[in-house]
Amino acid sequence: MSFHASHAERIRIPRTVLMLGFVSLFMDLSSELIHALLPIFLVTTMGMSVSALGVLEGAAEATGMIVKIFSGAISDWLRRRKALLLAGYGLAALSKPFFPMAQTPAMVIAARLADRVGKGIRGAPRDALVADVAPPEIRGACFGLRQSMDTVGAFAGPLAAIALMFWFHDHIRAVLWFAVLPAFIAVGLIAFGIKEPSGAQTSGRFRSPLSWGTLRAFSPRYWFVVVLGSAFTLTRFSEAFLVLRAQQTGMDIAWIPGVMVVMSLAYSLTAYPVGALSDRIDRRMLLALGLVLLIAADLLLGAGTSVGTVLAGVALWGLHMGFTQGILAAMVAETAPKALRGNAFGLFNLFSGLCMLLASVMAGWLWDRHGAPATFFAGAALAAVALAMCRYAPRLAREDH
Repeated sequence: MSFHASHAERIRIPRTVLMLGFVSLFMDLSSELIHALLPIFLVTTMGMSVSALGVLEGAAEATGMIVKIFSGAISDWLRRRKALLLAGYGLAALSKPFFPMAQTPAMVIAARLADRVGKGIRGAPRDALVADVAPPEIRGACFGLRQSMDTVGAFAGPLAAIALMFWFHDHIRAVLWFAVLPAFIAVGLIAFGIKEPSGAQTSGRFRSPLSWGTLRAFSPRYWFVVVLGSAFTLTRFSEAFLVLRAQQTGMDIAWIPGVMVVMSLAYSLTAYPVGALSDRIDRRMLLALGLVLLIAADLLLGAGTSVGTVLAGVALWGLHMGFTQGILAAMVAETAPKALRGNAFGLFNLFSGLCMLLASVMAGWLWDRHGAPATFFAGAALAAVALAMCRYAPRLAREDH
C-alpha cells in the first residue's frame, strides 16, 4: 500500500460532509417516495402520454440543473453557501404537499418544476461546500459518501411507498402525503446542524457564470470533464422510464416502487466504496466500467419482458450510477480553480441539464413511436460513444487548486 493511501485512510470524513449526507438522505426519501409513484399517477390516473411524460421529466431535471449555474456563481460570490442550501431545500419541501392535492396534470407539473428549481438552487452550493471542506486526499470518498447517503434515502422512499400502498389499498394520493415530513426534517438539519467553514469571505464582486472572463478561467481539462459528463447524461434518460418498463411486465401497481428500491440499493452500495477506490486508482477505469454496466442494463431492459430480467437491468442501471456520479463530481472539483468551484459545478450541471432534457424527450418519442425496446437500445448505442471518450479523459493529480 502506498504512503498516500495509508495517509488518506487516517483522515476522517468532515462533520459537514456527514450532515450533508443526512440532509440528502431525508430529502431523497421524500422525493423518491413521490417519484416512484408519479409516472403511474400521471400516465394511468391522469391520462398523460409517455411522450408528454418524457418532456416533463426532461424539463424538470433540466430546470434544476440549469438553475445550478446561477446558484453556484452566487455562492462563489457570497461565500455563504448555507443560505442557498436553506432556500433550495426549503422550496423543495414546500412543493411536496401540492402533489397529493393536485387535481389536474398542470398542478403536478408546477409542483414538479418547483421541486426541481429547489434542487437547482441547492445543488451547486452543496457540492462546492463538500469540495471546500473535503481534504484533497479523500475527496473522492467524501463525494462518494454524500452520494451514498443520498441514495439510502432514494431506496428508503420507494420502500415506504410499497408499504404504504398496501396499507392504503393503492390509494396514491394518501401515500403521497407521507413525503412531507422527511422533507422538512432535511431543512431543519441544515438550519441547526451545518456551519459555514471558517475563513469564508465574500469575493467582493459577482462574476457572471456565462461571461467570457469566467469561462476562460477554466482549464481545458475542466472543459473535457464537462463534455464527458454531458455525454454521460445524454445516455441516461429519466428513471421514470424504468418504472413504466416494469409496469409493462404486468407487475402489481403496489410493487412498482420496488424498481426504484432495486436501483437505489445498487447505487448506494457502490457510490462510497467506488469513490474511495477512485482516490487510489485511475478514475477513468471506473468511469469506463460504469458505462459498460449501463450498456448491459439497456440491453437487458430493451430485450427483457419478464419481471426478473427488468429488475436485473434496473440493478445494473443503479450500479452504473454508483460507478460514475461521485467520480464525475470529484473530477469537477479537481479541475476547477478553488475560488470558482460553485461556478464550475453550475456550468457542469447546465450542460448536463440540457442533455438530460434532450435525452428524455428523445426517449419519450422513441417509446411512443417505436416501443420501449427501441428506447433502451438507443441508450446503449449512445453509451458506447461515451465509453470511447473515457480513454481521452484527463488523468488527474490529487491536489488542491
